[in-house]
Amino acid sequence: MAGTGSSVRRKAAVTSLILVAGLATAGCREQKSAAQPAPAASSAVTAAADGSVATTSAATSATKSAAPSATAPASAGAATAAATPAGRAMENLGRGVVAVRRANGEVLVSWRLLALDPAAIGFNVYRSTAGGAYTKLNGTVLTKGTNLVDTTATTTKAASYRVRAVVDGAEQAPSSAYTLAAGAFGPAVTIPIRAGAAFKFVWTGDLDGDGEYDYVIDRQTTPQALEAYSGDGTFLWSMSMGKNSTNQNNIEGGSSTIDVGNWDGVTVQDLDSDGKAEVAVRIANGVTFGDGSRFSYPDDTHQFIAILDGMTGAKRATAPVPDDYLADGPMYARFGVGYLDGKTPSLVAFMKNRVGKGGFNLMMTAWRFDGSAVTNQWKWLREGVHAPDGHNTRIIDVDGDGKDEVAEIGFVLNGDGTLRYTLDDQGIGHGDRWYIADIDPSRPGLEGYGIQQMNTSGLLEYYYDAATGKVIWEHKGGIVDVGRGLVGDIDPSAPGLEAWSYSGVYSTPKDKRLVTDAKKSPWPSFTLWWDGDLGAELYNDGKVEKWNPAAPADSKHLPRLLTAWKAGGYDFARNPNLIGDLFGDWREEVVLSNRAHDELVILTTDQATDTRLYTLAQNPAYRNGMTLKGYMQSHAVDYYLGTGMTTPPAPKIHYVGE
Repeated sequence: MAGTGSSVRRKAAVTSLILVAGLATAGCREQKSAAQPAPAASSAVTAAADGSVATTSAATSATKSAAPSATAPASAGAATAAATPAGRAMENLGRGVVAVRRANGEVLVSWRLLALDPAAIGFNVYRSTAGGAYTKLNGTVLTKGTNLVDTTATTTKAASYRVRAVVDGAEQAPSSAYTLAAGAFGPAVTIPIRAGAAFKFVWTGDLDGDGEYDYVIDRQTTPQALEAYSGDGTFLWSMSMGKNSTNQNNIEGGSSTIDVGNWDGVTVQDLDSDGKAEVAVRIANGVTFGDGSRFSYPDDTHQFIAILDGMTGAKRATAPVPDDYLADGPMYARFGVGYLDGKTPSLVAFMKNRVGKGGFNLMMTAWRFDGSAVTNQWKWLREGVHAPDGHNTRIIDVDGDGKDEVAEIGFVLNGDGTLRYTLDDQGIGHGDRWYIADIDPSRPGLEGYGIQQMNTSGLLEYYYDAATGKVIWEHKGGIVDVGRGLVGDIDPSAPGLEAWSYSGVYSTPKDKRLVTDAKKSPWPSFTLWWDGDLGAELYNDGKVEKWNPAAPADSKHLPRLLTAWKAGGYDFARNPNLIGDLFGDWREEVVLSNRAHDELVILTTDQATDTRLYTLAQNPAYRNGMTLKGYMQSHAVDYYLGTGMTTPPAPKIHYVGE
């Protein structure tokens, strides 16, 4: 109950909503409401160069339909029936209402604009204080940013917030509510979890199908474990990775070891498009699933792909990992999810093991789960091909045909598992960080930027066409390990996104260094959309910061927007457990742990904005990125998001269940 740190679910007497009571210091959220407006076109806005925005009513696709009745099936964007849904099946998210208290006692309320919302949709915001009647807070319908500052809330009583969409002048059914607990403080949502060891990664997906995100965490114990929690902190299940996870060497570890070095071997996504997310994990002999059943095999080397029920942790399907390199021992894995055919999700596995004390075998595979069986779609072996890899994977549509490709730092595979190109023939080798995004909005398609580690040619960093692999520019120096690099719009005076490593901040489209003194560049850790303008903020070592190009400074002297520990959050490995657009408007959340490892502390902005964009979690490239770990890096959308941007088109998606 509220104030105790526990979470309780109860059914309302007169509605079909399931109410959640509980978060001791943060708040709680109802499940998704039954009726929402019908989808139409992209309802993002045009943003001017000065950061101002203007709504647009130009429909890019689809035809408006009458809003569904209050008895319609639960759907955040329930549309009139279509014979064949277009595009890829995407999570059917709710409004994701969230509320946090600002330093002056005011409350910022924020919610999602969905990707298929009608272009002219508006919103009304309602508050209930201490369980009283809901009253509307805004005088006129809100048609700009999907957030509101509540200047009349009290700090001594719980306040519940919900929104009602307004379509063609008519209010729609209310969203699920979010309750801000009395005395809650700071720009953070805290979710109670079971006490235990530290965790390295957090994954998110809609495990229970209520339209809001739930969480899966690892526990860095011996043996290792996975735990799942609903969005309010209700414990769902725990899985032991067994005796073969006790060897946690980051190069040659156990056959069921997860989440060491640049490896993970776990991801979460709705793989069969039934509205509920599954958990995919690489397993071996001796693991115990969330329902208590044990997986056994005669030896400890063979490995398997397992698909688990997201709500129970029970095994739904397994398939053997191809044994091409079994003689060299078990293979570590990085997992992710993409839409290789443009319609249905596939699990993608990047797997390696070591040949003696020398080089490494590399195998990449794709898998399809149909609800009952998991089958191998294709297998690619690097044998005989010079294809440099790095420490993380990108799954993104590099050529704009609607189908995702599988990209590494030095090569790209087509969605059918064939080699698209390798950058080796242009002198690109191994590196620790790289990105694909719409870096230069003035040229068609997407671009890539990467850094190098001890390249014998002296290559430090490079910029290339993501569809073809053609290098556009490169910077050379000594034979060094560059170590870190990043892209983001941190200088609004320069076109497109900037790129920087240790050699300074560059205008990427112009290949022009923007700061003479490279030491006055920000540390290239993570970008973060936080303060509401169209530029990128920075997350580094527990701090949200903003680089000022007019007064450039190094990372020890940047203007600071937030210190994580003051909101109760700690990144024990100097990296967040997860960054993603988890709730609220289009800006991002940072998931951390508290000191005791018995809470998820989710940093979320307390700053208002008029910028209106659909939730990043329904952008295909961004949502794929949320399934990937490895060496954690910032996610990107598949359109240009930065100063001077134009309205992004509605993504080619449909919501599951339509």
